[in-house]
Order: sequence, then C-alpha cells, then structure tokens
Amino acid sequence: MYNKIESKSKLMQMTNNNDEKPFQLSPNSLNLFLECPHCFWLDKKKGIKRPPPFPYALNSAVDQLLKQEFDVYRAKGEPHPLLVTHNINAKLFPNQHLLNQWRSNFAGIRYHDADLNATLFGAVDDVLEFPDGKLAPLDYKSTGSTVPNVYDRFQIQMDIYTFLLEKNGFQTPHKGYLAFYVVDKKNGFHDRLPFKKEIQEIDTNPSDVMALFRDAILVLRKDFPPPHSEDCNFNHWMEEASKFKK
Repeated sequence: MYNKIESKSKLMQMTNNNDEKPFQLSPNSLNLFLECPHCFWLDKKKGIKRPPPFPYALNSAVDQLLKQEFDVYRAKGEPHPLLVTHNINAKLFPNQHLLNQWRSNFAGIRYHDADLNATLFGAVDDVLEFPDGKLAPLDYKSTGSTVPNVYDRFQIQMDIYTFLLEKNGFQTPHKGYLAFYVVDKKNGFHDRLPFKKEIQEIDTNPSDVMALFRDAILVLRKDFPPPHSEDCNFNHWMEEASKFKK
C-alpha cells in the first residue's frame, strides 16, 4: 500500500494557480517518483533525464509481434490459446479501434484531473473482457530470465491501468494479467527463439493510485527538488565521481 506524504488540502493550495504548467505522468513516471523523487523532479520539471539504459529492441519486437498475434484472434472472435490453456474465462476486448487508441504512447487511456491540472495516462498492451462486462489489463512480458518475476513496477503498472479503466467508466474485477514469454534455452538456438508461455493473475489496488498521483504532482509544483532516495545509484555515482573534479 502506498503511504501518501502530503494532504490533499496542502496540494490544492499549491495547484490553485491556473497558470501552473500542466503535467502528464505515466506508470513509468510514477515508478521513477517512487525510486527517487529528486530524479523524478529533474526529469519532469527540468527535462534532465537519467542516462538511458540500452534500448530493449528485442523486447519491443516481441511485443509488436504479440500484439499482431492477439489481434488475429480478436478479429476472428476467438480466445487466444494462452487464455484457454490457463482457464481464464474472458475474451479479448473486441473494440480494436479503441484498443489501438489505448495502446498508443501519444494517446493511451487517460484521466485528467482539473484540480491538479495534470493528466495520468498509460499505454496498455491488451485488455480482457469478462462475461459480466468487467475489463482487466493484460500486459505482455518477454524475458530471458529462467523464471518470470512480478516486480514492483509491474504491480504499480497494473494498479494504474485498473485505475484508468475505472476513471473511464469501466468496471474492473481488480485483477491484472501478465502474459510471460520466457526464452527457452534448453535446446539451443537453431535460427529460432523458442518461448515458454504462461499467464500470471495478480490482484490490483487502484485505491492508492490517486494519492500517489497527487504526491508526485506536489513535488513537481515545488521550486526545488526533494533529496535523492538513499538507494539512488545515480546519486551515488555522482557523489563518487564529483570527488575527482578539478
């Protein structure tokens, strides 16, 4: 559970100015806020980003291929075999046009808070629809690890997607689904990359998302950044490297 650090009343005092810059935050943004509020402030307030990691080109390619594959079953009105194998009584969300919008990094599924003058948005991979009409997010995860892991950032991501679905008028079962595609390394490469596939169901908690969103915006409304997190590796590197300045 997220422990909010500021009261709503204090936040509203700082966001009452209509001239305040509007902010747009994503699940990655809020993950960064939780990792290190100082790095978050530099990124979103001043555009000073952490040095990026190597691009996940292979993961992105697998993600795109999976979207194409799931869309084929969606167009035919058939359940994807992975859902059948894991006895998930849901169909793929049938509205391809709306799903394409929700998938877009430039649109996504969005919630704008007028009081905060800020938007929370996310780009989903897919959505499941249950017989009672409730929707749940489905995210594809490809990995070279031996076993799939549900990291904290995955949990927050699914909590936020659930929150956004509900803010857009949809009911949810407070569940999220992670479709893991794990590279199978047992039988060699042979010009192909085999995967072991599984789906993990996780409980989602959208009730804490609004407090997290508010606190992140509160930090961005301040003129100076908060301290780095104690375990921020970027700050540790900077402190050590600064010892050798002339």
